[in-house]
Amino acid sequence: MKIIKELYHHFILSEGVSTDSREDVANKIFFALSGDNFNGNKFADDALNKGAKLCVIDDPSFATDSKCILVNNVLLALQELAKHHREKNSATVLAITGSNGKTTTKELISSVLGNYIDIISTQGNYNNHIGVPLTLLNIKPNTNIAVVEMGANHIGEIDKLCEIANPDVGIITNIGKAHLEGFGSFESVICAKNELYNYLKKNKGTVIVNNDDELLKKLAIELPQFSYGKNNSDVEGEVVEYNPSLKIKWTYNNNVFECTSQLYGKYNFDNIMAAIAVGLFFNVSEQSINQSIETFVPGNNRSQQIKTKYNSIFLDAYNANPTSMNEAVMSFAGNNFAMPWLILGDMFELGSYSKNEHQLIVDLINKTGFKNVILVGSDFNQTLEHNFMKFITTDDAKSYLIVNKIKNANILIKGSRRMELEKLIDLL
Repeated sequence: MKIIKELYHHFILSEGVSTDSREDVANKIFFALSGDNFNGNKFADDALNKGAKLCVIDDPSFATDSKCILVNNVLLALQELAKHHREKNSATVLAITGSNGKTTTKELISSVLGNYIDIISTQGNYNNHIGVPLTLLNIKPNTNIAVVEMGANHIGEIDKLCEIANPDVGIITNIGKAHLEGFGSFESVICAKNELYNYLKKNKGTVIVNNDDELLKKLAIELPQFSYGKNNSDVEGEVVEYNPSLKIKWTYNNNVFECTSQLYGKYNFDNIMAAIAVGLFFNVSEQSINQSIETFVPGNNRSQQIKTKYNSIFLDAYNANPTSMNEAVMSFAGNNFAMPWLILGDMFELGSYSKNEHQLIVDLINKTGFKNVILVGSDFNQTLEHNFMKFITTDDAKSYLIVNKIKNANILIKGSRRMELEKLIDLL
């Protein structure tokens, strides 16, 4: 602990921390993180030459300067520093986890809160054992709320992140079939996500809970809570239309509001309602909440609407798992678009469940009546034939689309991040 206190003394006099010597590291503390394929200690000298205030290393052979602080483990030092900084500040920490929608929910919440309250929030989806500490270290003396996204693909990871962040309020967006390879089963996914609720229960925290989700209701039953949902909730809402932008009506204290978002997909209803509930919980006015949601523009391949010269594209290709893929296909089917096309990519990290889950999606597509379908990836290629076009790689699909132009169509693009399906947009 002595070395953490020493580090903290330097930290509060610095410009923050960095884990990448290629960034601007001037007057920052550089943490020389290492991975399976690289040794971060090798970049300590580079960081110092670029003006780093200190370098935290865990290999004594790289302690070539008095500005190098040697620790047993750089990652643990980063996490302990973040935990110490969190304890030294009075900001309320709101933790968000879930199988689907947590990043979009986090961005919506940041929009709702950030226009009226001093907040910091997770950048992008940097939500792991490195990203959470880096987010916490962005807390300033004037920060009122820290919005912290937490991701996991193994049991115990959310619990560890909670120990670092010590959240006061928490949201589980949902619990679905994600990262089954790491978790081993859906039951383990439930246990992992519930680690947030369990932590809040032990530490007298509060949950913002989706009352339409029977599983979450059951898990949250003994916790102080503020609820959202279609009925019997603190704030209630319903979908008015989603053709293609999502419009909702919501009620709070017998006052009714309508909100037209720039988000595509009926499945974003829960994400918007979560953001409304958080805004109300933190005393943002109803009118201000509506304005923030209506002006929120999705990005980074999430629930985006893109109009090209030839087609209307609905891009939701940042990530995919069986639950989110099912919801995306069903929502798209509900739009009754003229000339609908599906371009779907493989879902990763499903382990032994992969073959069956990809087949279930193909069966769903067939059941909903879609005829114009492009499936990309080795897993989708192993599904039983339904007369859909199949390509092993995104580049293979790209080659096909160069020759076979799609025009006057409405196209849903959905797949896991590594498929990089957004590369197809220029051809559509």
